[in-house]
Amino acid sequence: MLKQRIITALVLLPIALGGFFLLDGAAFALFIGAVVVLGGWEWARLAGFATQPLRIAYAALVAALLYGLYLTPALAPWLLAAALLWWVLATLLVLGYPASSRYWGGLPGKLLIGLLILLPAWQGLVLLKQWPQANGLIIAVMVLVWGADIGAYFAGKTFGKRKLAPSVSPGKSWEGLYGGLAASLLITLAVGLQQGWSAGGLLLALAGAALVVLLSVVGDLTESMFKRQSGIKDSSNLLPGHGGVLDRIDSLTAAIPLFAALLWLAGWGSL
Repeated sequence: MLKQRIITALVLLPIALGGFFLLDGAAFALFIGAVVVLGGWEWARLAGFATQPLRIAYAALVAALLYGLYLTPALAPWLLAAALLWWVLATLLVLGYPASSRYWGGLPGKLLIGLLILLPAWQGLVLLKQWPQANGLIIAVMVLVWGADIGAYFAGKTFGKRKLAPSVSPGKSWEGLYGGLAASLLITLAVGLQQGWSAGGLLLALAGAALVVLLSVVGDLTESMFKRQSGIKDSSNLLPGHGGVLDRIDSLTAAIPLFAALLWLAGWGSL
């Protein structure tokens, strides 16, 4: 398993780095779109589509909607707003699971939720790529989320006692959440001090980082909830040793729309 994970990472890392940081404009949108369409194919399985033609049809729907969004950028603010409303609702659904499944357990609800998860994440990244210091922004949101994941892992391993969401993901603890949050805040603080941010700017950045990380946890738990409901361990086996695409980006699907929205509110970029 470890060998598989290493080989997969070595193959994917240069592709991911090249796609994220060397591509621009339509090429970047297409690259991210390809990842999201694969996520749509995986989501169709979580939603209950048992056959490949149906899963491919859902992935094709995702691709068509992405193309429509690319042609109508004026929809971006509405899509981000819909995403934020969805993730607030998702928080309640996760907290209320398994009883909450009666609200979303049907096929139509699952398919709609897949769109609310995948499309705004694509839109958020496309927006970040258009704004000043684009690559730095993309690195920032990834470092925040992955730094929090690492902090949560070690804090949970060392101190974890109280279960965060036992019905959804028994391995996660409140102590892990606190550790992940602390790691992300320390990263933000270090960057702010190095960049010479004002006290007010630093406080806003810390608050924003905390919100992004907390929502990234909801993204992780939401996919775990759907996998548990479906009796599935991994979203697919597309990435040997790592599971599927959704297993790698679940936290980012929630974090990216909020990160983009906060930057827009701060006047960093335009929609």
